[in-house]
Amino acid sequence: MAFVQLSNISLSFGDRDLIKSATLNLMEGSRAALAGPNGAGKTTLMKIAVGQLAPDSGELAVTKGARISYLPQTQVILGRGSVLEEAEAAFSHFADMLLRQEELGRRLQDSGLEERQTNRLLEEFDDIGRAVESGGYFRRQERISEVLRGLGFRTDDFGRRAQDLSGGWQMRLALAKILLEDPDIMLLDEPTNYLDLEARGWLEAYLADYRGGVLLVSHDRFFLDVTVREVYELFNGKLSRYPGSYSSYEERRARELEAIFAAWERQQEEIQRIEDFIRRFRYKESKAPQVQSRIKMLEKIIPIEIPEGMKHIHFKFPPAPRSGKIALRIENLGKSYGSLKVIEDLSLEVERGRKIAFVGPNGAGKSTLMRIIAGVDRDYTGSIIPGAGVEIAYFAQDSAEKMSSSLNVEQEVETVCPNELAPKLRNLLGAFLFRGDDVGKSVSVLSGGERSRLALLKMLLHPANLLVLDEPTNHLDLTSKDVLLEALKTFEGTVLFVSHDRGFIDELADLVLELEVGTTPRLYYGGYSYYLEKKASLLEEARIGSSSIPPRAASRGEATIQAGEDPAFRSEDGSKAGTALSWEEEKAQKARTRKLKKREEEILRRLENLAEGKKALEREMARPEVYSDGPRVKKILAALAEIEEETESLNEEWVETAEALSVK
Repeated sequence: MAFVQLSNISLSFGDRDLIKSATLNLMEGSRAALAGPNGAGKTTLMKIAVGQLAPDSGELAVTKGARISYLPQTQVILGRGSVLEEAEAAFSHFADMLLRQEELGRRLQDSGLEERQTNRLLEEFDDIGRAVESGGYFRRQERISEVLRGLGFRTDDFGRRAQDLSGGWQMRLALAKILLEDPDIMLLDEPTNYLDLEARGWLEAYLADYRGGVLLVSHDRFFLDVTVREVYELFNGKLSRYPGSYSSYEERRARELEAIFAAWERQQEEIQRIEDFIRRFRYKESKAPQVQSRIKMLEKIIPIEIPEGMKHIHFKFPPAPRSGKIALRIENLGKSYGSLKVIEDLSLEVERGRKIAFVGPNGAGKSTLMRIIAGVDRDYTGSIIPGAGVEIAYFAQDSAEKMSSSLNVEQEVETVCPNELAPKLRNLLGAFLFRGDDVGKSVSVLSGGERSRLALLKMLLHPANLLVLDEPTNHLDLTSKDVLLEALKTFEGTVLFVSHDRGFIDELADLVLELEVGTTPRLYYGGYSYYLEKKASLLEEARIGSSSIPPRAASRGEATIQAGEDPAFRSEDGSKAGTALSWEEEKAQKARTRKLKKREEEILRRLENLAEGKKALEREMARPEVYSDGPRVKKILAALAEIEEETESLNEEWVETAEALSVK
């Protein structure tokens, strides 16, 4: 069995001990995450594990012949070939094996070989054959197509030059090559950074079936939770192992950190007390012995160190300007690129305070819709009507590229920071990973990721009431995402966002707008988990409905039931009812449609009232005089449970009503 073993690895940079006596074991079947704050040395440890960096001390042991593959965070090196040719290069290691097999074949034709020699050569010949077969070499075209498409490449991308791809797509191709290499151990440093939700889901399924070992660094909590079975945390140079899921690690680590923070706070209080004594009596001769004693006490204290990325940081938005009840109205919106209709017939009212996630596959128009709403793209049909008093703040994927300044990071943020937040400016910068010397960096020398974080922070400090956020979590670590998430959850304005982080969407979205080229966008009245459940239910209904159509109808090319259609609105032979209606039937159908529309309006009004009631109860329970009152809390929780139950029931009814109305 292949394995990688690091034993008592240590590495220092200058006077800093980055890694101290770290031990880590990976073998076939391992599913491990490498966690720790930014700058803790995770990438460095990975480079040691693959032999790219030598430690100061300790041992690296790798099984002879084991194949280890490493995906760095950035700066992958690709050849000059096409996407398909680059993917095929993942099978290049088979070339030497096949040449060796040919050589063995020639030697086996020698009639002068002894039986023992023949058996040994035959065994090696067969071993190579089995390795080539199990490695998928003879099915490589099929595997290449599966992996590339799973990671989001279209078939017409296969012929594109790899070097013409954007940086994000080059990273996807580099990941594809590693998966196709099928190594014994994979070390993946932020593999989800450039993947959308669909590609992340595909990668999760791929890794679940992968035979080898995996060590992951990722800032996607959901991805880690469904992928890993153990966590190694690098903290202040020490590597600790936590068996179990990522969530169980976080729960256990939270308890440990509480104790560390408490000890750190006690130590800070003690240091402050000693320093105050020294400062007060330093020049008082009668107190000289006590002062010297305190100085020695201070020198003997071993400081408890907490990395900046682990400190508790809370961020609240500046108060949002009050807007009208309807924050945004979209009427019959359409957007095309040539003959390709990206958005078609979108009508939507966005209420103040909503948190709406835009979802859909790559190219579905999510970023396009955001640009239109933000007023950046004005080439469309239909209308975009902001509500009364609405001020829009827009964060785009390319916001970083437009940032140009001669100021340093801190000065740049000061230009937009409200006065009331000025005392917390350093903490805010820390929350967005600008710590220590980073705050003095010139904006002009920042990397793309640093510029992106800076642009996001500047936008969030602007007191707008409609935030349009296109992938705001891309360059944030888990701690920073949590800071942003908590701020957005308590934000009283409206948020429209795209994110590829499943956990972030789950926590923030209360509505989901699904976009897909060629179909009318569809709004789901519930969070992301509800959306996924409903989608699965609709697809299952469509599958069952499709399989129930008689062969005669299918052979005539009649349409099968699609997701979102109600089988009750079809005639017995599977065709849609109403293709040749009598006057009485048409009248009855119109009456039924009016009834459905009326019921839909009633449901939506009730859902709005329930949402307002829920917010009011949650605000009440947050008051100190309430949450300390057990009976009142119990009563509020019971009321919230009733609201949740009614909301779920109404959501189900609303979807059924909307589906019935969608049948023409």
